[in-house]
Order: sequence, then structure tokens, then C-alpha cells
Amino acid sequence: MRRDKHFCRAERRHSVMDMKILLIGAAGRLGTAVGKALTDRGHQVLGVTRSSGELRYDIADPAQVTALYDAAGDVDAVASAAGDVPYKPVVDMAPENYESAFRGKVLSQIELVRQGVSRIAERGSFTVITGVLGRDPIPTSSAASMANGAVEAFVRAAAIEIAPQRINAVSPTVFTESLAKYGDFFPGIQPVDVAQVAQAYVRSIEGGQTGRIYSLG
Repeated sequence: MRRDKHFCRAERRHSVMDMKILLIGAAGRLGTAVGKALTDRGHQVLGVTRSSGELRYDIADPAQVTALYDAAGDVDAVASAAGDVPYKPVVDMAPENYESAFRGKVLSQIELVRQGVSRIAERGSFTVITGVLGRDPIPTSSAASMANGAVEAFVRAAAIEIAPQRINAVSPTVFTESLAKYGDFFPGIQPVDVAQVAQAYVRSIEGGQTGRIYSLG
């Protein structure tokens, strides 16, 4: 017996498998791992970058976020694995450096959610990226710590407004794979494998939790 077309679409939208997922920062170390973890589980991943692939958009520009959603069409989930912040001592920071951090990691991800609420599935989800510096800062990290804290506060607030859609944040420490380059900046901080961080995205997207900050490491 042939099932109704609209029923089939609704059924797919409520399935935790075979979801259509928009992945921001797909070409980076974390984005690559997240994309693999999701495709290995049977999901369709639409990778978004600023300079390569079919979907080239800079989410720091609200107009490009709109264009991205127009190009992507209906999606079940949005995952962000990108965010730019400057690193300098506080005395060397200028107002525009903090503005850059806020725009590059906070406003960009907020805009994905603000515009995305009307673009994703009724029970879809958003997963954004923060980081250890929001809870355990290091020298030169004032902009990054500010940005991470702001994103996490937004996640908790947005979660109570957008239900039944969900939103969570992934907050890793330094990646094990990046210790050779960045390890000296994180003395005594437990690293985490990038594959483990990718599994936190899977948990956020396929699970039922909302308003959570998944701290790793």
C-alpha cells in the first residue's frame, strides 16, 4: 500500500537516522571529524565553508546566512564547528578585537539559530561550538573566554524558547591531535581526541537533550 507523500516526509523528519544536516566549518579538523561521524551513521551532510565546496558562505554576515538557508532548503539539524577569535593580552586588545571575537563566534552562531528556527524541522536541532576557555581561561584568551561564555549563555536561554526544537553546545579542551602546535598554551589541561568531540555532536543531534553544554576533556 502506497503511503501518503506528506506522511513519509513527516516520518523521516522524526527519525533520528537519515537526517539532512547542515554542517558549518566542514573543512576544518573538527568539521571533518563531525562530518565523517554523521555520514557513517547514515545522515546526509551538507558541508559549508568560506572558501571551498559547493556551499561557500561566511556566517559572520547575516545576509549570507539567509542565502545559505535558501540554498540548503529543508534541513533537520544545523551543526557549527567554526568560530574565529583573536588572541592577545588584555592590554594589547583594541575595541575592534573584542567586536571581531563577538561577531566571529557569538553573533555568527546566534544568527544561525535566529534565522534557522523557521528553516529547520519542527523537532530539529542546533549544535554550536564553544570551548574550554569559557570555563578555564589562559593568558591572551580574554576574547575567546568572553565569546565562549556568551554562546553558552545564549544556548541556555534559547533552549527554553525554541522547543520542541533543541539547542546544545559542545565545549572541548585542546585536541590531542593539535598538542604539538598548541599544547604549550594549555599546561595541565587534559586534551581530548577530535573523534570524541565529534561524538558529542552525534549525541546532541540524535539525542533528546536541550540547553546542555557538553564539556569534554
